[in-house]
Amino acid sequence: MAYRDLRDFIHKLEKQNELSRIQLEVDPVLEITEISDRTVKAQGPALLFERPKGSRFPVVTNLVGTERRMCLALEVDSLAEVAARISSFLDLQSPQGLLEKVKMLPKLAEIGSFFPKSVRSGACQEVVLTDNFSLDAFPILKCWPQDGGRYITWPMVITKNPENGKRNVGCYRMQVYDSRTTGMHWQTQKHGADHYRSSRAKNPSGKLEVAVAIGADPATALAGILPVPPDMDEFMFSGFLRKDPVDLVACKTVDLEVPANAEIVLEGYVEVGEMRSEGPFGDHTGFYSLEGEFPVFHVQCITHRKDPLYLSTIVGPPPQEDYFMGHAIERVFMPVMKMQYPEIVDVAMPAAGIFQNLMLVSIRKSYPGQARKIMNAIWSLGQAMFTKVVVVVDHDVDVQNSSEVVWKALCAIDPERDIQFVLGPVDTLDHAARRQDFGSKMGVDATRKWPEEGFAGRWPDEIKMDQATKKRVDAIWHQIKLTPTNKK
Repeated sequence: MAYRDLRDFIHKLEKQNELSRIQLEVDPVLEITEISDRTVKAQGPALLFERPKGSRFPVVTNLVGTERRMCLALEVDSLAEVAARISSFLDLQSPQGLLEKVKMLPKLAEIGSFFPKSVRSGACQEVVLTDNFSLDAFPILKCWPQDGGRYITWPMVITKNPENGKRNVGCYRMQVYDSRTTGMHWQTQKHGADHYRSSRAKNPSGKLEVAVAIGADPATALAGILPVPPDMDEFMFSGFLRKDPVDLVACKTVDLEVPANAEIVLEGYVEVGEMRSEGPFGDHTGFYSLEGEFPVFHVQCITHRKDPLYLSTIVGPPPQEDYFMGHAIERVFMPVMKMQYPEIVDVAMPAAGIFQNLMLVSIRKSYPGQARKIMNAIWSLGQAMFTKVVVVVDHDVDVQNSSEVVWKALCAIDPERDIQFVLGPVDTLDHAARRQDFGSKMGVDATRKWPEEGFAGRWPDEIKMDQATKKRVDAIWHQIKLTPTNKK
């Protein structure tokens, strides 16, 4: 049974000793961040701040800040279970005979059950405010000392493409300017920015309606973060993850739908052409992203539960909670990569690589130049196009072990021969790029080289003890009385 809402998941965490309630009054300006930062780096619990200074609404942070809590969020024992479910649906190839077609029917029916469901009412609209409201009522965090202000950091920003009406759900930070306006950090490559550009092209003096939902059951709250294909509804994929459709309710003042179980909803619009300076913001890179010009979101209505929880996430020097979100995405979407490129054995994005800076890929190599093919393939895959450095190693290298990758990759490369550079789009947050959104990327072919790739020597064997000797030493180890060591 899927979690009904955010508080249902919090109840589960509490039963699992994965939540701490903080009853002391704590300031949303910097103090909540410092507590959350120390907690996530110690692999500590989710945090519920019951008395944030200046607000009567509690704050939740570090909700999925460990792999165990991410598994609890997705109601699995291992992220591999979700990947296996995705694999089973990707295997739905065109059936050859009647029996095969009949066997497919249950899976096809299950796919149909994931589509979002419109409902007449929802808890997110227990309180409706169209006048005398202020964003200041909510304990919105200022996370880091040089931040330009308070930021909403885990919103589900919902828009429709003006051309075809298709919905997009994205997670874009929102700097609070005053009681009724925020920034809308639509980076140029994001789908929200596409909707904004389409709106501008259609009506240069018009408005784009926007709804922002904050807090929901975890699979729904993750909707804006998941890298689903452009034509797939994010809420449908959330329904797939939670094995139950997402209930959506119509907004009060805009033609959009929001999760009925949300805690808080902001309804409003972005006026085409209106831009304002946004930033700085302490970002997931561990550095401040600097000021830039971005659209302005005007809030015209706020709805919320009678007793809403304010869900926030902290980004900053890694690892933070977003690392565990990214790790889950890496594991869950692995079958998609393998389906397109079956030679891929495994992929890893280490925390210190902050998602876009480093991807480690192991492949089962079967022809010359295959590592370079995979580099270019990754740079063509959705958000993976931002990956600054791709390191490709052989199938027998454990990419989840960064030390092993460093050792074996550096021993495998001739830098001039094995490193290639390309120009292309880079993440807006890459402060080292020569220009915003455009720069260079590097691929490292750290696979064993073949004669066809210009290697004329003989590749040496890796040093390994023979199994017979290992077994003999295992048998006498207890007699030697040394400190136990890790066996390989």
